[in-house]
Amino acid sequence: MKPILACGSIAYDRIMNFAGNFSEHFMPDKLHSINVSFFVSPPKEEFGGTGGNIAYSLSLLGARADIAATAGNDFGRYAHWLTEHGISPASVMVREDVPTASGYIMTDMKDNQITAFSGSAAVYPYEQDIAYKNYAAAIVSPTNKDDMIHVPREAKAAGIPLFFDPGQQIPMLSGEELKEAIDGAAGVFLNDYEFSLVSEKTGWKEADIASRVEFLVITLGAEGTRIVTKDSDERIPAVAVEKVVDPTGAGDAYRAGFLRAYTAELPLPTCAKLGSVVAAYAVECYGTQNHRFTLDEVKARYENAYKESITL
Repeated sequence: MKPILACGSIAYDRIMNFAGNFSEHFMPDKLHSINVSFFVSPPKEEFGGTGGNIAYSLSLLGARADIAATAGNDFGRYAHWLTEHGISPASVMVREDVPTASGYIMTDMKDNQITAFSGSAAVYPYEQDIAYKNYAAAIVSPTNKDDMIHVPREAKAAGIPLFFDPGQQIPMLSGEELKEAIDGAAGVFLNDYEFSLVSEKTGWKEADIASRVEFLVITLGAEGTRIVTKDSDERIPAVAVEKVVDPTGAGDAYRAGFLRAYTAELPLPTCAKLGSVVAAYAVECYGTQNHRFTLDEVKARYENAYKESITL
């Protein structure tokens, strides 16, 4: 099986918990002048970033991913972590003049999150040559603006399936830039809030996007997934989770599961179901790369949740 190209960020995450609800501390009539402080737990550093997270879960699923990302002069311990988990760090570009990106993530008691991202090395475009035809597919997830514009363009030109996941970087991209990346993609991943942002910036409704891609995936958290195509709108339930420990990285885990099934040429509902299974493992652990499972375990959980088998 050909590897998957995971274009995204490499970052060290500092994850903190807030023992309350953010919504209780924002006054609707004072949003023009916000001055709020949250007392949080001591930060715990974890390996993260969208490119690293997706590659990690794909590795657990028996697939290989090359990470197209720019890291900094402190990448050494992250590179060791990747190698330990069967992921080659060779495709990661390293700049010696800046540190690796950092994410500062606060999570409240309802699993709402506020994130501050210090780009550092991640703001620099990826400069290594990419042999697109060597890949089964490419996913472009939040990273610097240049990569989010050029990699979708080049992947589509090379004729490989492109999956566009603009996520937290939607505000950085113009409506025209979003349109270009979306048009002709195999799939687009958005949660329901992100879809509203994309729709506002592009002027495109669900039907407009669905007419330009193979499918549009709208994730709804515990409410599951919608798969929207030009001909259908299918709802896939989420996998039950015993206890949500940390929602950070659940979206990246979902995308890894979806991509693993898609590149195995499984039906779109099966892709969404596998994505939901992998996301369930992620939210049951603290951090974005601490969940573990074997292929037999993930297949058994899939079968238990959806009362059908899966072949990978």
